[in-house]
Amino acid sequence: MPPVALTIAGSDPGGAAGLQADLKTFHAFGVYGASVVTALTAQDTTAVHAILHVDPRFVGAQLDAVLADLPVAAAKTGMFGRAATVEVVSARLAAHPVAHLVVDPVLFATAGQTLTEPAAVDVLRRTLLPLATLVTPNLAEAAALTGRPVHDVAGMRDAARALVDLGVRAALVTGGHLPGAPVDVLCADGALHELGGPRVGERPAHGAGCTLSAAITAGLAMGFTLADAVARAQRYVHRALASAPPIGRGSAPLNHLVTPERGNDECTPHRIAPPSARC
Repeated sequence: MPPVALTIAGSDPGGAAGLQADLKTFHAFGVYGASVVTALTAQDTTAVHAILHVDPRFVGAQLDAVLADLPVAAAKTGMFGRAATVEVVSARLAAHPVAHLVVDPVLFATAGQTLTEPAAVDVLRRTLLPLATLVTPNLAEAAALTGRPVHDVAGMRDAARALVDLGVRAALVTGGHLPGAPVDVLCADGALHELGGPRVGERPAHGAGCTLSAAITAGLAMGFTLADAVARAQRYVHRALASAPPIGRGSAPLNHLVTPERGNDECTPHRIAPPSARC
């Protein structure tokens, strides 16, 4: 029986981000994907045009149904939109914990629109992060969660440490929006790691963060260690970006059909601080 991974996220009708990207990624890794819908969006590769939030009580009902029936090995969260939705999901996962929880704090769209009300950020910080194995913010999300600016790799390191101080077991701050070769910073097990590789693709990516967190979730569901799950996810996203299809007028969707096991070790993490470093 394949391992089961769950995504709790918003729907993207264009298929590039949100739970559609998550389910495609789960399938690519050979993991059975389940989903709980938190919001319906009207979006394409250029912008988010409208959002219809699912009633938090119905989000809870979906989650109850999945957790009561399926052996969820790992779960991830994406867009919540509202504080009440975060509260419902946090309460359900606290009462029925999964072995691994990856929190992708989808606060802003690729085009820049705000997707989550400010009150939800505080609730996520207080109630969901302490339940999580890993949080995967980009620069803007890391700044919103920590209350400090994040403009460079040094700021990413500080933010990763601050996030772990909030109670999450590990933090991966993604630096794809920095100029030059992209660098991500992983704070886990008391040490800092950098994960880097060449920048690929001519267009900005749409759904890269969702895909990365989903790939990590799939790896954890399959039984890989966090470090191995992150490294495998990095390689998968790199290949998916490199072969992005020419679809849409805006940011480029990823090619989720690539095979995760292939690729080189361009993104294998290397330690940049001793294990005893406070992280």
